[in-house]
Amino acid sequence: MSVAPIDALRVAAIGTPRARVVLLHGYAMCPQDLEPFAHSMKLPAEFHFPRGIVTAPGGAHAWWPIDEERRSAQMSAGPRDLYEEHPLHRPAARAALLQFVAAARSAHPDLPLVLGGFSQGGMLACDTLLVGGADIAGLVMLSSSRIAFDEWTACRARLRGLPVFVSHGNADTDLALAAGENLRDFFVSSGARVTWQAFEGGHEIPLVVWRSLRRFLSELGGERT
Repeated sequence: MSVAPIDALRVAAIGTPRARVVLLHGYAMCPQDLEPFAHSMKLPAEFHFPRGIVTAPGGAHAWWPIDEERRSAQMSAGPRDLYEEHPLHRPAARAALLQFVAAARSAHPDLPLVLGGFSQGGMLACDTLLVGGADIAGLVMLSSSRIAFDEWTACRARLRGLPVFVSHGNADTDLALAAGENLRDFFVSSGARVTWQAFEGGHEIPLVVWRSLRRFLSELGGERT
């Protein structure tokens, strides 16, 4: 599926689709990094894995550029919480994702659409919901963080009653566990229906998260596991 400037890998549902899932990769990654999750979950859900709209080091992709020297300086002081960050290219990425989500919804308007992502992809997904007003049925935040928190707070009413999945590792050296916990607490205090999955590990998506996320998506799609 392609909705300029976003191209995306598509993985068809097992059987009749009951949901659509749009999952965004993180910084310096590519859609193929997350694609195996769709095959292994074997769900009646159609998955889309969009490709970031900017080029990252090593020929991979991202949703907005990162100042590598600044990032290294921040991480030298320990894992980060990015709630005060306002990435310069965030509005362009949000606008592109809004168009993609609208196109994905229009193909099957009767199916619930879940939006989410890993790390930077999760930040953009949440920003597209809160600031962009994307019409979604669920949100997935994998090892992510708040950004532009002043803007997010002003739009928090959009979270009320929304199913939200949040995971974070207790040994994440990039984004602090506290960043994930603060993200979780923000969703809870905003009235979202939060599924929280902490795990032993770093900046990753381990099996325990895969299992919990599969259950979350199954229930949203009307299938019980």
